[in-house]
Amino acid sequence: MSPTRLCLMCKGGRALCGNNPCPLIPRFKMAPEIKKKISEDFFGPSYNLFVGRFGYPNVSLGPMAAIEERPNMDNPEKWLGLKYSEIIEIRSLLLRSRRQENVKSDSRYILEAQELALASKPTDIEVLFKNKPSYNVSFSDVTQPMGPSGTLKKLRIAENPKIPQKLEKIVSDDLKANEAANILYQKGTDVYKLSTILSSGVLGLEKNKKIVPTHWSITGIDDLIAKDLMKKIREYPSINNYIVFESKYLDNHFVILMMPGNWEFENFEAWAPGSMWSRGLKKMEIVEEYEPFKGKTKYADQEGGGYYASRIACVEKLSKMKRQARVIVFREIYEGYNISLGVWVVRQTARSAYKKKKEFSTLKEAMDYADSKLRISMNEYVSRSKLLKQRRLGDFF
Repeated sequence: MSPTRLCLMCKGGRALCGNNPCPLIPRFKMAPEIKKKISEDFFGPSYNLFVGRFGYPNVSLGPMAAIEERPNMDNPEKWLGLKYSEIIEIRSLLLRSRRQENVKSDSRYILEAQELALASKPTDIEVLFKNKPSYNVSFSDVTQPMGPSGTLKKLRIAENPKIPQKLEKIVSDDLKANEAANILYQKGTDVYKLSTILSSGVLGLEKNKKIVPTHWSITGIDDLIAKDLMKKIREYPSINNYIVFESKYLDNHFVILMMPGNWEFENFEAWAPGSMWSRGLKKMEIVEEYEPFKGKTKYADQEGGGYYASRIACVEKLSKMKRQARVIVFREIYEGYNISLGVWVVRQTARSAYKKKKEFSTLKEAMDYADSKLRISMNEYVSRSKLLKQRRLGDFF
């Protein structure tokens, strides 16, 4: 059954999707109040920059400003544990302005947008729209939910953006985009801020600088930061025991198995019938991506951004442990995950899994334990796994 038909039958009262209360209720309840607060003129704090991807290389971009401020409204690192309805509510309060520019543009508008992207705190802006912004909440498999939006006529920054000196210096140096991003990450800039900075077009050698659609920058940052961390991980000693990690959030269930050996990574996604993208399935659908010791040479098109969000959480953990390992992530997505909120759900749920662990002396013990936690039989995963087919002598003792 299609998501639209399911919603028509349920009307928010029967929890047919598995979520109670209905996650979309805030979107409709807030609509009248939000519509009253938005007009052709707007004044408020800018929290982020969003760059669309349609029409590339001519894309729509603009600041996202708060209609009404809420704690952590643009900080996914703090969202773990929030309900569907709470996330949709706070994202509904961000007003997106958009104006079309070429990705190589250096117009005054682009320069102002870049200042807003670099700012360490929300910056007050004045916006004049061509027409009253329309209220709608849209969802994506990569980006966070989007609230109302309007076509921008004029933008004015109402205060000096607070840009950290270390950040300003690094982006002004003639560094490649991956070099600058990795330096900023090592200095404590989180991946969410880095994706905004990359989107704004300030990173890279001067001749190569260009605006990057947000959809691409999120996965791009996950990929390039992980690749840099993996260079060091490949030189660390292996873990000694078998370790299982686990976490659950919004019907996303992660069971992660670390095994002794040189770095390898395998990521499973198992989608239950009724979950997002799987309405027509009669049984759980499993997709798998794998990369060997030297790294992945092709884009993970079976899983897209979810693969890279899962992998960066893994390499961050190994980097802190100063160890390398063979790692398998089992992600099972159940019926209740029926509205996509973006790959931050994958990244933050996987990160939370690594905070608790159970250690085992043999692979059999670890796999038996993992099997007891999963809905799909471990035998099914083994039959599809590249890593588990590579049994080693040490795995049996």
